[in-house]
Amino acid sequence: MAPKKSSLKEPLVLEKAQTGIQGLDEVTMGGLPRGRTTLVCGGPGSGKTLLGMEFLVRGAVHYDEPGVFVCFEETINELLQNAAGLGFDLNELWQSKRIFIDHILIERSEIEETGEYDLEGLFIRLDQAIKSVGAKRIVLDTIESLFSGLSNFSILRAELRRLFRWLKEKGMTAVITGEKGADGLTRHGLEEYVSDCVIVLDHRVANQITTRRMRVLKYRGGMHGTNEYPFIIGSSGIEILPITSLGLQHSVSDERISSGIPSLDVMMGGKGYYRGSTILVSGTAGTGKTSIASKFADAACRRGKRCAFFAFEESAHQILRNMQSIGMHLQPWVEKGLLKFYTQRPTEYGLEYHLITMHRIVDEFRPDAVIMDPIGNLGDVGIIPDVKAMLTRLVDYLKSKSITSFLTSLTPPGASLERTEIGISSLADTWLVLRDMEKEGERNREIYVLKSRGMAHSNQIRELLLSDRGLELLGVKVELEGVRTGSAKASQEIADSRITDKNE
Repeated sequence: MAPKKSSLKEPLVLEKAQTGIQGLDEVTMGGLPRGRTTLVCGGPGSGKTLLGMEFLVRGAVHYDEPGVFVCFEETINELLQNAAGLGFDLNELWQSKRIFIDHILIERSEIEETGEYDLEGLFIRLDQAIKSVGAKRIVLDTIESLFSGLSNFSILRAELRRLFRWLKEKGMTAVITGEKGADGLTRHGLEEYVSDCVIVLDHRVANQITTRRMRVLKYRGGMHGTNEYPFIIGSSGIEILPITSLGLQHSVSDERISSGIPSLDVMMGGKGYYRGSTILVSGTAGTGKTSIASKFADAACRRGKRCAFFAFEESAHQILRNMQSIGMHLQPWVEKGLLKFYTQRPTEYGLEYHLITMHRIVDEFRPDAVIMDPIGNLGDVGIIPDVKAMLTRLVDYLKSKSITSFLTSLTPPGASLERTEIGISSLADTWLVLRDMEKEGERNREIYVLKSRGMAHSNQIRELLLSDRGLELLGVKVELEGVRTGSAKASQEIADSRITDKNE
């Protein structure tokens, strides 16, 4: 007897609607659930209305999905003005029937809580708006205003379910915004339970610096990122930090690139760094970290490659002037468009702003190398774990694009040389340590390779000499009483040569 066919059907894959919002489609792994309701909740100024508006605009412009925006608090003129400030021309979209905007005023005094209360009038109005533009998307902003006059929990719950069910029957991909409640995600505490997807926006202040975070709390039937993701509200809307590699699958290169200092390349097998790797240079003040970073930028530009230089401490003019004192002229590379400086005090903005700004610059300039000098200054705008998380994201992003990153880190006086304030040494593929040695009335710089993954490298400590001829690594003289550098080394070499001549 032939076996009976299974009655089980193939599982349906949840269809997702792309939002077009930078980073959100990566976090949600494809967009919001199509034909279902998404709740966007958060406190005042967190960006709820903007997210809903951008969802409609991007849908109408990029995906040929017209939308309806229903506001219960702001007037239509206020909404148009606010959107224009972010570069969204809602008037043009409205006139071309790609977006319909409606303002519904809810008077609490007019709402009577009876068993006859329902949303039939709203449904009729929404249905007309949807049909007028053939809408596929809809935004209701905000849900509290719609139910402001209801205190009966049973009626409130029933009408919420009825509204969400009506939207689903219409095939609408809906975004409903909700104000943060005292004890829950929303004031009523019901919307999150009947929504298919819940996005939480947070606008917090720490150490007088504002930061914004976004988290997908819930997504029925769909995979999504579960972490908090930084975002900013910029001149072109919302920008969420894009997901780079969710694991450690980025490709690597066997190509080697010069540090710009031949004697330093010799310490790394005569070939320099791996392309696409992460280089960390740490050391105390005045040991030459920026000089080594600038020499790397100079070498990249000489090969015809582009380099982005993020400076958090000195201006571009100051760096250009200072490097001339050691025979390095970077201005021609700036004029040729191969070297671009981006200078900003970290305390001007929060970490997420700096992070997303660097992402944007990398995407626009498409550099082969990126320098950040010094990374420790970012600790002024965030706690160490947040700064480390930011740098981890950025390094991972650069690795995914095979961009060589060069980080400098200041070692505080008295601190261990073989650690960094931010604790990102584990991210570095090559770690160079600089130090000052004070002896016999002199301070001389020394450098050594603490680690360099995947390559044979020198275990020697070399003297780093900065002069008007450039940067040079010299050998040190090792004796029983210690290491000699500078004039002490030169004097000892002269004395040794005299002894040799006398013996001969």
